[in-house]
Amino acid sequence: MAQRKRERLSRKGFLKTVGAGTVGAALLGAPTVLSGCEKSQVGAEHKPNVILIIIDTLRKDHVGAYGNDWIKTPTLDALAKESLLFTRAHPEAMPTLPARRSIHTGMRTWPTDPPAFGWTPIPTGQRTLAEILQGRGYYTALATDVWHEWLPSKMNFERGFEVTRTFRGQTRDHYKNPASVGEDEKEDYLIVGDGSYLSQHLANTQSWNSEEDRFAPKVFSAASELLQKAARGDRPFFLVADSYDPHEPWDPPEEYVSLYEESYKGKEPIIPNYGEDDYLTDRQLLRMRALYAAEITMMDRWLGKFLDKARELEVLQNTLLVVVSDHGHLLGEHGFTGKLAYALYAELTDTVLMVRHPDGKAAGKTTEFFASTHDVAPTILGFLGVRQQEKMDGEDLTPLLEGKEPEQTRDHITQGYGSYICCRDEERVMFCRSDGTQAHLYDAVNDVGQTRDLAEAEPETVKRMYKEYAQKDASGTLPNF
Repeated sequence: MAQRKRERLSRKGFLKTVGAGTVGAALLGAPTVLSGCEKSQVGAEHKPNVILIIIDTLRKDHVGAYGNDWIKTPTLDALAKESLLFTRAHPEAMPTLPARRSIHTGMRTWPTDPPAFGWTPIPTGQRTLAEILQGRGYYTALATDVWHEWLPSKMNFERGFEVTRTFRGQTRDHYKNPASVGEDEKEDYLIVGDGSYLSQHLANTQSWNSEEDRFAPKVFSAASELLQKAARGDRPFFLVADSYDPHEPWDPPEEYVSLYEESYKGKEPIIPNYGEDDYLTDRQLLRMRALYAAEITMMDRWLGKFLDKARELEVLQNTLLVVVSDHGHLLGEHGFTGKLAYALYAELTDTVLMVRHPDGKAAGKTTEFFASTHDVAPTILGFLGVRQQEKMDGEDLTPLLEGKEPEQTRDHITQGYGSYICCRDEERVMFCRSDGTQAHLYDAVNDVGQTRDLAEAEPETVKRMYKEYAQKDASGTLPNF
């Protein structure tokens, strides 16, 4: 009962604070429109280019193009009108690094084993997309603040990139000394755990003076600089902008927060506890959701600035643009906050995927094809006409841009997080431990909010999905924890 009450309160609260959706128009301006009609004067002689945008912790249901009517994402919404929008996109492995392994290699990371559960370097036997394209003469560049990709030093997600622009300080990165943060500096914040996470974040961000100092602005500004260099070069390019925002901590400038909430007077819940949400009052939960929404809007604005630069440089007419998110985040739904392997609900597993073809193919259309993170690399290579000696696990999705079916159709999809798995098909969604226990089952058609667990009523469905989907897709290597 408490869970349902919270969900009603949050919806009512947001409708009240957002109003008719006109707040903040002056801040955001008009949505970015990506025109591909003009003939490019820059790089016209090049092979096609590729821009890949990776956005961390972006829930599908928090983007206007996917039906959200209160969060302001004008850049993503405008991009969706010129892209093929995937309505059934899901990471094959979670969270941050497992998802990126599959994005960069086209190979499945799941199933994973303890203790790392996919938080490992890219295997030496797997070639990355950047390595493949660099070997074909492409200028390859990466801008990212996802510090896990290169710290500790054993991580190797920079493989194949000729130029990298990396920014430290996100989350728990031991970038600055947390001892420099006094107790009085933490008084305005809701502290979870022992407070060390908050101290580290405050230490890492002490030097911020303006919006431009924040992470998403730095990543997309650096990507704009790299793009300008690439556009003026004599080679085709592969550019990746990997933004950790809107990952927590959520502390965007007040001008963004005020788009969603103005009357809050309590301690700021910028860092969630990963577990049950009973540490929050209803009012704090509303505030947390507003902060997350504000972080998304700030990220969207700076993505828009990057795309404005791409339009200014006239590269989009010869460039495939792909936007993908790695996972979502629970914000009190089902009684949880955070990213929890044992709570693989839609808020965590339903993600964003858009593919914009330079010729406008399938622009403004949607597809229900079950797509995943390991499809990104083969799709990019398929667009470029690059054939691999060893086939990737993922599927080339470019036929969908032509109104055709991919080589291999899918009637289901599987994904994993730690020692838990999730399987879904047209009718049901099931998640459980890797050994098949602790199962939850939901009607994928009539209960998209996943409120009524059918596992006890349909045990045979659980067994079938576990055997025919999870075990089969794991090729007999599914760990038994």
